[in-house]
Amino acid sequence: MKTHVKALVVGGGAVGTSIAYHLGKAGWDTMLLERDELTSGSTWHAAGLLPYFNMSFATTHIHDYSIKFYKQLEAETGLNAGFSVCGNLRMARTQDRMDEYALYSSTAETVGVPHEWLTPTQIKDRWPLLRTDDLKGAIYHNTDGYINPADVTMAMAKGARQHGVTIERKWQVDGYEWTGSEWRVTVTKMVEKGGNLVPSDEQTVITAEHVVTATGNHAQRTAQLLGIKIPAIPVEHQFIVMEQDPALVEWRKTNPEHPVIRDADAQSYVREERGGWILGVYEKSAPARFEYGVPDSFRADLFQLDLERIEQQYMEMIHRIPSCEECGLKDDFNGPICYTPDGNPLVGPAPGLRNMWLAEGFSFGITAAGGTGYYLAQMMVEGEAEIDMASLDPKRYGSWMTTEFAARKNEECYDHVYILHHPDEERPAARPLRTSPAYDRQAARGAQFGWVNGWERPNYYAPEGFSDHDARSFRRGGWWQYAVEEAKAIREGVGLVDATAFTKHIVKGAGAAAFLEWFTTNKLPRVGRINLTYALTDAGTTRTEYTIVRLAEDEFYLVSAGAWTAYDADYLRKSIEDMEPQFGRIECQDVTTQWGVFAIAGPKSRDVLNAVIKDADPSTALSNKRFPWLSAKQIELGMCPVNAIRVAYTGELGWELHHPIEMQNYLFDLLEKAGEPHGMKLVGARAQNWLRQEKSYRAFGNELGRDATPLEADLPRFVDLEKDFRGKDAMQALGIRSKCVTLLIDGPDDADPWGREALYDGETKVGRLTSGGYSVAFGKSIGMGYVKRELAEVGTKLKVRMQRQLWDATVVEDSPYDPKNATIRMDG
Repeated sequence: MKTHVKALVVGGGAVGTSIAYHLGKAGWDTMLLERDELTSGSTWHAAGLLPYFNMSFATTHIHDYSIKFYKQLEAETGLNAGFSVCGNLRMARTQDRMDEYALYSSTAETVGVPHEWLTPTQIKDRWPLLRTDDLKGAIYHNTDGYINPADVTMAMAKGARQHGVTIERKWQVDGYEWTGSEWRVTVTKMVEKGGNLVPSDEQTVITAEHVVTATGNHAQRTAQLLGIKIPAIPVEHQFIVMEQDPALVEWRKTNPEHPVIRDADAQSYVREERGGWILGVYEKSAPARFEYGVPDSFRADLFQLDLERIEQQYMEMIHRIPSCEECGLKDDFNGPICYTPDGNPLVGPAPGLRNMWLAEGFSFGITAAGGTGYYLAQMMVEGEAEIDMASLDPKRYGSWMTTEFAARKNEECYDHVYILHHPDEERPAARPLRTSPAYDRQAARGAQFGWVNGWERPNYYAPEGFSDHDARSFRRGGWWQYAVEEAKAIREGVGLVDATAFTKHIVKGAGAAAFLEWFTTNKLPRVGRINLTYALTDAGTTRTEYTIVRLAEDEFYLVSAGAWTAYDADYLRKSIEDMEPQFGRIECQDVTTQWGVFAIAGPKSRDVLNAVIKDADPSTALSNKRFPWLSAKQIELGMCPVNAIRVAYTGELGWELHHPIEMQNYLFDLLEKAGEPHGMKLVGARAQNWLRQEKSYRAFGNELGRDATPLEADLPRFVDLEKDFRGKDAMQALGIRSKCVTLLIDGPDDADPWGREALYDGETKVGRLTSGGYSVAFGKSIGMGYVKRELAEVGTKLKVRMQRQLWDATVVEDSPYDPKNATIRMDG
């Protein structure tokens, strides 16, 4: 057995073998360890479906790669992966479901996933065993289907060996130790004893420069060994195999195999199996299992079947395929499948650790395995993947996450697989959890909350008795009118936004200034001033956006996106650790939960603050002379000390009011009372999102990410090319591959884009939207996105796909609302 490798992959399911294959193919000396036999985890009892359908841009890329990769494995390895390319038919009973498919179609179109639309009559003509009289239609993928999980895993394992990968079975990892340059991994030989797999006395240590964990159901044990949190916990999943259906057997004598049949409104999928059917369900009340680890006695085992739990889905299957009613039950499966709180896997660097990579939490592991191996290997070998993998980063859940939270959210995610996935969806489980002090006051005033990194954040405010759940839509939901009123309030009067969820760090010390000069793209501000800047990846793309406030010559206050606290903290701290020997002492503190933030904005915002500011001359304290745009000052509002920043994400006159979190309710009441004479409205995140698009303000996770540079985001004013900074050479080497633009859209009367739509120049796809919404300033839809460089000129006429139709869109100047920033600089 080898005792030193460049990369050690832990876990021999489909995901682990794919990662080992792709690392081996990239030329890395790689070993894979499996504690039992290959495929002995969830892989062995998976149904093997390969659905393209996914609302995530990154995950759709991953699924697309997998499906194409599996089709060429036999040519490379000589092993048949058992891929039945029978297609995938996803049916809809309601117009809402068809609208959902239309939104998915937008994402699929941007990735290049082939699909077609079918009417109920067309479905019946192709597959007469299906009942279609209650359907609205379907979306059909003819290039996917299902695969034998064991066969595809063994094919990838053989391919890995052909690329020089060593695969060792019956070895369990019992300890990880980072030496500062490599990992020392303690492994124990596992032996059979009384039908169980138990540790022997044989142990050894393997050293590896990099380690990847793909431990599936054993993720909680992995988390304990590494001293981190991994919100990947299995949930029970049931499917049944039925005896032969004579009608199906007869039909198949002259016809090809049925596609995988997905009746989303019945929470189930059906596929053929040796003349019969397999029924799989995503029912409510399926419990999480192994919250604190998998018992040693559990190997390739199953749980007891609970047929009562899936009775409704069984009856729905008979409704959809009447000929199956007389088929008997042949076999049944109830096994663990890992989930995460949002259903997307955890792929990328582990929090706080060096050269430790996670590939955990795969609810659709067979579908995602091939692509995960490909893109994770790119991250490890080349430093970054060709697509932005941030949405799958393990650090999207911070240290506040607990086992109980993960278990309850994962159960919710399981029973939400087939619900209508509205783009304005908010899921209720484990909420509220993280609340700012003003939460109860906001709720009493009609706040409808969204969920951001565990925080409750107002999305919009509505009258008493209003239901956010009933207001959701794939078009303009019932909340839309309230967001319009809030956006107008900021444009015409004054509004107050709770931005407490912002990520906040203090960076200080003798080496702080030199470090930040190297770490970010823009010039550092003078004391008392602020700037907007970016931290890059080593590949030259955008890693994080920061607002930096310089508090002193050697002290800085960094503000970044609220959804990415652990993500930003990890990169910042690791970078400081790397560079402190060169720059000198640097201290970094995460102060996110110490400071609340209210953003007040609008032409009357100065009037509201003037009424409560304590100053020798209150009438001039907030004037341009004493408090200019893009500056920061410590002020007093009533009895509350405030670090005020003159900046507004909405593009109006305004301030961010950073205040001690324990004084938030006092400040809320003070501002609310002072705002009454001026008609101040409470404003949520949805209106703010529309307003920032009118100013062409890029958002991290939308326009800004690890697949584009700040120059491609068309932000050269925030990049100082006269200084050296991390990723500069790589950024310049990439050039301008595409460019970010703002578009005004003449769309339908009842819908706006969501930021997932494809852009066309005539019949040619030329880009995609990354943000979308409604503009109160222009009275029409607005969006931001990326197009080919030559199409980024102001006035270019394009088309955007919304609800299966193409609508006119025009590229407009950056900051189409108030391009000269006259309102934001307003004096008084």
